[in-house]
Amino acid sequence: MEHAGRSLAGLDDCGAGRAPAPGKWSAKQVLGHLIDSATINHQRFVRAAAGEGLVFETYAQDRFVELQEPDGIEWDELLDLWRLLNRHIARVMERAPEELLERPHTLHNLHQVAFRLVPAGQPATLGYFMRDYVEHVLHHLGQIDPTLG
Repeated sequence: MEHAGRSLAGLDDCGAGRAPAPGKWSAKQVLGHLIDSATINHQRFVRAAAGEGLVFETYAQDRFVELQEPDGIEWDELLDLWRLLNRHIARVMERAPEELLERPHTLHNLHQVAFRLVPAGQPATLGYFMRDYVEHVLHHLGQIDPTLG
C-alpha cells in the first residue's frame, strides 16, 4: 500500500476531482469509498478477532460517497487519511492470531459484504475476509492508476 500511496501522491488535486467518464467515480470519490471501506472493515476485523463472528452490517457505498462529497476535499488530505487508516489496518491484520484467522465460520454474510463473495453456508475465515479487503483495495486503486490494480 505504501507504493500505491507514493504513486497516488503524483496526482494533482484538480485532476483527481474529475470523473473519467459519465457515471464513473473520480479518483477522489474512489479514495473516499476506500476510506469508508477502511473505517468499516477495521471495525469488522477487530470485532471478528474479538470473537464476534463474521456477520457484519452492510452499507450503501454510493450514498456514503455522495454524502461526504470527497471532490470538495484536498487530494493530499484524502490520501493522508487513506494511508494512515490502512497502515493501522495492516497492524490489526499482522497481530491477529493464526487460530482466529483460519477458524472456519459457516455462519457469515460474506455473500453480501465481501468483494469476492463466499456463498452462504460455505465456510469462510477472517483470514479470507482480510485478504479479500486487500483485493478490493487493489481493484479500486487500479481504477485510479491501472499500474496499481
